[in-house]
Amino acid sequence: MTKPPRPRSKPLLLDDGKPVRSRRILKRNKKQPALPLDAMPDRVEPALALLKQKPPSDDKWGWEVKWDGYRLAVHADASGVRIITRGGYDWAARFPAIGKAARELGPASFIIDGEGVVLDEQGRSDFNALQKSLGAVGARSGKLIAGNAILYAFDLLYLDGSDLRDLPYRSRRHLLEEMFAGYEGAIRISEEVETDDPGKMLKHACRLGLEGIIGKDRNSPYRSGRTGDWIKLKCVQSEAFMIVGYEPSISAAGGFSSLLLAAYDDVGDLRYVGSVGTGFKERTADDLRSLMDKIAWRKKKSPVVYDGRREIVWVQPTLIAEIEFRQLTPDRKLRHAAFKGLRERQDNADVFRLDARIDAST
Repeated sequence: MTKPPRPRSKPLLLDDGKPVRSRRILKRNKKQPALPLDAMPDRVEPALALLKQKPPSDDKWGWEVKWDGYRLAVHADASGVRIITRGGYDWAARFPAIGKAARELGPASFIIDGEGVVLDEQGRSDFNALQKSLGAVGARSGKLIAGNAILYAFDLLYLDGSDLRDLPYRSRRHLLEEMFAGYEGAIRISEEVETDDPGKMLKHACRLGLEGIIGKDRNSPYRSGRTGDWIKLKCVQSEAFMIVGYEPSISAAGGFSSLLLAAYDDVGDLRYVGSVGTGFKERTADDLRSLMDKIAWRKKKSPVVYDGRREIVWVQPTLIAEIEFRQLTPDRKLRHAAFKGLRERQDNADVFRLDARIDAST
């Protein structure tokens, strides 16, 4: 018995001269659950790395290079791109290449955590070059741009309606790497380095002239603040200190021989931690002296306890300097300090706290 022929399917469009109309859109059945969407956070306080003297012995850590620049969070959605500093300011206008790269990664909505840097000829992050591009000393109008800056991305906090901060770092990292597969632009992945000996990795980083390395607990969620989920090991100590005065000099560049520095103690008061007299270029010193003279105390008022005998011009504690140093002495003074650059107030640099010194027990 032969099967009857199958009926021919109706054509998709009938050429009967009538206008094509879609079916009426029905309202959603309220009994069916709606797909949950997380609102994009307006701002996320960054996760910070805890300084350690020695790497931990367990194998739960992922390791990468420590970049030397400005911590930035890139927020991108249909309304545009914001590049948020630690202080909460939008610096999208100051990092145009990074903003362009974020738009190229669209139309996804996302929040990327990373470090804005300028690289030298050897591919190392150069904090001084970044400061020069942004005009952090002498030209503080916020109109200068770092057109050659790039962002090294190391975390993904939000993606297309999903808040990822509760996921373990290994999962966030996987999504970040997928997002950048095949992409080349001013936002790049901060590569994770496979190593079973982070101590050797640190030594190698130091030989290359890098600042240090960062370790991240692969099982940890994204938690703002210095929780210990992220740790850092440095080749040379580099921290932010408050400028509280200067020692005038007729012969030195800028008319000062040294800056007096302060850090916060465990109760939040400023405490004198020594001075720095090296690392100044002539133009930087001149610009810095001009800034300090504008905020100098008219009376001999000291913002810190100081028992030295040098002639000091005290200034209001508003300028933040990035200082390299070898170590803190037992009486909490900087040893072998060198001036590295002046931090932007808007960058909200984390002024050093004396209760957060190197943990020598790990």
